[in-house]
Amino acid sequence: MKEIEIQVQVDNVQPLLDVLGAKGKSNGEKHQIDVYFTPAHRDFTAFRPTNEWLRLRESGGKASVNYKVWHKDEDGKSTYADEYETPIEDIDAMRKIFEVLNFKTLTVVDKIRRTWKYGDYEVAVDSVKGLGEFIEIELLTDEDVDVKKVIAEMVGFLKGLGCGKIVRNHVGYPFMLLFKDEIKFEIL
Repeated sequence: MKEIEIQVQVDNVQPLLDVLGAKGKSNGEKHQIDVYFTPAHRDFTAFRPTNEWLRLRESGGKASVNYKVWHKDEDGKSTYADEYETPIEDIDAMRKIFEVLNFKTLTVVDKIRRTWKYGDYEVAVDSVKGLGEFIEIELLTDEDVDVKKVIAEMVGFLKGLGCGKIVRNHVGYPFMLLFKDEIKFEIL
């Protein structure tokens, strides 16, 4: 699956929450603990910004493993990712497997995520420990779509709601926690 996503901060999230409350389908709120790993033989963080992540997630009594590789545009900004994810029954056993294979823990992202289905998008409002509040808008597709057009539509949606200044990052929560001094934000 191709994951097209923007991750932003806005001046005022309330107009978005109002629309999602009125026209979106709530998927509820979950506490998510994401632990990010890198293999010892190939440090994912050696390339900046990081293009790939390996994650174990605990959320709502369930667990999953996820590998994501990001694709960049000509300016080096993330546009979409190839994502591979599957549920796992025993997260402790998976941690042990990673340990035995010499995978190193990079960081932990601890967040409260509220999600809605809105049209073709999944919209999340995240409260991330140590980082603040963010909005993620995501489209999962296996179709060949114009990525830049989809991203422009996502940004246009937020602008049309009157959320104020929109600041996008292209690196994600784990990178922000690991390398705060290297983040370059884009004002949309």
